[in-house]
Amino acid sequence: MNSNSSRPVPRANTGSAVRNWLSDTSLALIQLERRFDPFLRPAFEALLLEPLTRLTTALINAQRPNEGLQLAEERILPGEEACVDSIIQSFQEQMRALWKPGGFERGGNTKTQGIVRAEFIVHPDLPAQLRHGIYATPRSYPAWVRFSGPGPYVTPDIDDVGFMSISVKLMDVPGPKLMDEEKFTQDMFGVSPPTFVTPDVIANAQLQKESLKNAQIFYFFNLHRPHVLDAIMQGLWTKTQSSPLEAPYFSCVPYLLGEGQAMQYSFWPKTKHRTPIPRLPLRPPDDYLRNAMVASLAAGDVELDVRLQVQTDPHLMPIENAGVLWPERLSPRISAATLRIPQQKFDSPAQMEFAKRLSYNPWHCIPEHRPLGNQSRARKRMYHTLSKLRHDMNAVPHFEPRGDEVF
Repeated sequence: MNSNSSRPVPRANTGSAVRNWLSDTSLALIQLERRFDPFLRPAFEALLLEPLTRLTTALINAQRPNEGLQLAEERILPGEEACVDSIIQSFQEQMRALWKPGGFERGGNTKTQGIVRAEFIVHPDLPAQLRHGIYATPRSYPAWVRFSGPGPYVTPDIDDVGFMSISVKLMDVPGPKLMDEEKFTQDMFGVSPPTFVTPDVIANAQLQKESLKNAQIFYFFNLHRPHVLDAIMQGLWTKTQSSPLEAPYFSCVPYLLGEGQAMQYSFWPKTKHRTPIPRLPLRPPDDYLRNAMVASLAAGDVELDVRLQVQTDPHLMPIENAGVLWPERLSPRISAATLRIPQQKFDSPAQMEFAKRLSYNPWHCIPEHRPLGNQSRARKRMYHTLSKLRHDMNAVPHFEPRGDEVF
């Protein structure tokens, strides 16, 4: 069986019949809401999304102490490495339970909607503060772009939690890299909510323990360490998606933009078109998101605007808390590049299988864009370890693409 074929979400396995019922029922209600969300979402986004986002952000910030950090300054969390160990252990155990050798998928951002050729075009005449690293001079980079679902499962699109991700691998990037396993690449990441699902690796370790039981709801709602505001923020921004090419994506975590300057980046579709979701409120095809991508790229090119947001306030735009939305009133997002995806056919079995050969890691990067914060420090070891497990179980060696691959 193709490991990227959709299948139902596994039932909760908490060891308690009551907790299993609560988890399974809450997921079923979310999945039911997804059938009706597109009929209500336009009015919600026009009237309520921004004010509720601002309110939730204010409540999150009201609970946070000011740690006194400077711009672009990092601080190691207590027990950080132990939390990374725990996250890796949970992912490994879950991956081994979900996948068989030869068909291992990624632990997160699991379902491949498509991997496409693209061009990353840096704009001319950028402000001086943005002209660092890959943005230093106007030029273009070839890229492989992977669009994916949330994970850790591969589900019918209507049954996921309304979350999508993008992974961009730029090639032909000169200069030394922070990980020597790839020599010419710069990897970029984004997810459709503007904040990460967990604020830090301590919380991430807690989430992965609940995910191992297929009961993520108990990470957000529990009496000992609730993350209700994080759940609200995710709930505001997750929705029934129309196409991977029609959503914005946010880095959620910061990166250097030259020495002593931090930024976040985001990808914004240049079109306002939204592909109708077939058959709602009945059940759409399992892979309707991929079908929408196929139709769009058969009809013509697609472009996403790449925007940079520079950190200007070290408390309200934190480095070590990925659950806080950086406010645009303090620092607007500035258009810096275009991600152009040319018209193409990408859904052949060989090209879809090619996605398994690639390893994306934010530390595949030049020093001018070093990842910042505890979630990014964790990703270096976590992504490398889990990628190696996946490649070993699939008997596929690590592969650095050049952009000229043919299928």
